[in-house]
Amino acid sequence: MVSWEQFIYFAIAAVLLWAVGAWAAWREKVPMAYTSTIIGLAVFFSFILMMWISLERPPLRTMGETRLWYSFFLPLAGIIVYSRWKYRWILSFSTVLALVFICINLFKPEIYSKTLMPALQSPWFAPHVIVYMFAYAVLGVATLLALWMLLSPRSALPHSSAKNLVGLDNLVYVGLAFMTIGMLFGALWAKEAWGHYWSWDPKETWAAITWFAYLVYVHYRQVPTHKPKLALWVLLISFILLQMCWWGINYLPAAQGSSVHVYN
Repeated sequence: MVSWEQFIYFAIAAVLLWAVGAWAAWREKVPMAYTSTIIGLAVFFSFILMMWISLERPPLRTMGETRLWYSFFLPLAGIIVYSRWKYRWILSFSTVLALVFICINLFKPEIYSKTLMPALQSPWFAPHVIVYMFAYAVLGVATLLALWMLLSPRSALPHSSAKNLVGLDNLVYVGLAFMTIGMLFGALWAKEAWGHYWSWDPKETWAAITWFAYLVYVHYRQVPTHKPKLALWVLLISFILLQMCWWGINYLPAAQGSSVHVYN
């Protein structure tokens, strides 16, 4: 049986493997980049799986537990993007971001109770949160690409970055698709647990705002006269709204004592 105290060993091993994969990507050692990153993912997921067994439930209840999944999905999204577009920098960025969330969990450990309230015992609970975490990770990688395009002096929008914009669009399509599926799973879960599909809970409201923000990006990019730089700013704002949806609502007065989605 694994305990939370052992997380640091899995985390160090995984981060070192991801770092080697990132280094290999920069040196164009493609097989090593794949192998090291994938082994790191396997090491990290083994801890999640053993925590699942130890807790006798999916590790998805607290904010710390969702950070475990986000730390896993970031390098996963990174290796997917690398395999498709061969951005040498993407594995470095995804590793650094994963390390940030890992450090937060190491320096701010939480109590991992085995108990789940009745509403969280629904079969829709795990797929809803897991799909959302994957969507968040993909959209996080898309945000990194958008920042790189805005800040890189080599990016002369719109001509030299046309390929990058297409790749960015594909990431947003994937992330938005999984976000939509996650919302549908959440609606089915809400119907089973509370008797209605949507209740305009603060979390649900911000989820809708975030979903529409990414839709604005998708539709604006289809406008023939759109400005690529403005589209990138729309994407960055959408990611800020996503952060509010994920954890920012925990600090809103409207959510205290009234939202069933506040992590505790």
